[in-house]
Amino acid sequence: MDYDTYGSTAVELAIELANADRDDPEWARAFLGSHDDWFTPGTSFDLSPGESHRAGATADLVRAVALAESQDDVLTRLNELLALARPRPYATDHDGELHLHFARPDSPALEQLTTTVAMGLSQVVVQHGWQRLGVCSAESCDDVYVDTSRNASRRYCSNTCASRSTVAAYRARQKTE
Repeated sequence: MDYDTYGSTAVELAIELANADRDDPEWARAFLGSHDDWFTPGTSFDLSPGESHRAGATADLVRAVALAESQDDVLTRLNELLALARPRPYATDHDGELHLHFARPDSPALEQLTTTVAMGLSQVVVQHGWQRLGVCSAESCDDVYVDTSRNASRRYCSNTCASRSTVAAYRARQKTE
């Protein structure tokens, strides 16, 4: 699957947000800090509890889009996510390549995150089809992924999960023989 560099990494940000471990109350700040290259330098990652909750709601919506089983479902959930976004695109060449950013450079971290995630995810869905998003088929995994294979046949979030599932299926067949 071929999609633009910024959009492709924006959808990767969305996937990573959906898969973020949210057990720690400071998960949102840690997530933003580990993805600081997405944010305007100097952006504060100090979120209020309400903002952390809204970041979790954004993550839940990304997961809901991936779990949708019909185009109508995807559109409903994707539009909920897009309703949270505050797009104000601008062109930049800050990294040496001309590209668009989706959120204002002076917007708060949560707005930059939500807008970038919503716009990146929507680009993939609209340009490449809602079936390109999924949830890992491995028994002990529920990670979200975007399918970049040529024939849209991906079922696992990673090669690790695919290998574990293959080995488990092989061992189960061996036991029955």
